[in-house]
Amino acid sequence: MRILHTMLRVGDLDKSLDFYTRVLGMQLLRRRDYPDGKFTLAFVGYGPEDTHPALELTHNWDTSQYTLGNAYGHIALGVTDIRAKCEAIRQAGGKVVREPGPMKHGTTVIAFVEDPDGYKVELIEQSTQKD
Repeated sequence: MRILHTMLRVGDLDKSLDFYTRVLGMQLLRRRDYPDGKFTLAFVGYGPEDTHPALELTHNWDTSQYTLGNAYGHIALGVTDIRAKCEAIRQAGGKVVREPGPMKHGTTVIAFVEDPDGYKVELIEQSTQKD
């Protein structure tokens, strides 16, 4: 078994696709409208779905905003130069909500950014990760 994807409900699919593709550098892997159900599914990720996990962005056409539950944590991405990545995200219009620095009670360097719906994305500095 392996993780295939994680699903997030998004209020504005175009804004979310822009954030995950242009700001975070993912690729749009596939997108499909379901007119009878009034929703669209868009899958984004860093590689083909047969070998890489994906993020499913679900846009229900009649819902423009969601209340984030308090059980949700974050999505985590490995990066090699966290400070440069945060600056690139900021320059692309992304929102850095926790600047790079060691995690509490540890030494791992992390930062957090926020997507257009308020979902948190953690950046974790890793020396061998490809950005």
